[in-house]
Amino acid sequence: MRLNSKGQVTIPAPLRAKHGLHAGDEVEVVEEGATLRIVRVAGSPTRGQRLVEHLRGRGTARETDGMSTDQLMDLLRGE
Repeated sequence: MRLNSKGQVTIPAPLRAKHGLHAGDEVEVVEEGATLRIVRVAGSPTRGQRLVEHLRGRGTARETDGMSTDQLMDLLRGE
C-alpha cells in the first residue's frame, strides 16, 4: 500500500470484505507504540441503518394508505 499526497490509503478489497467494511463506514486510526491500527468506530451506524435513514419518509404509496395487512397481502399476491 502507498500513502497518497492527501495522506489517504486504500484498504484492499479482500481485506474490506473479510472485515465487513463498506463505503461510508466510520473508522479511526489508533496509535499503539510504533504501530498504527485501523479500527471500526464503536456505535457508528451500520450500512443498513444509514440506508434506512436515507430512505425514511421518501415513500409515496398513498394509494395503499388505510389498507389492512390482509388487503395489502392480497394486492401483492394479485388476488
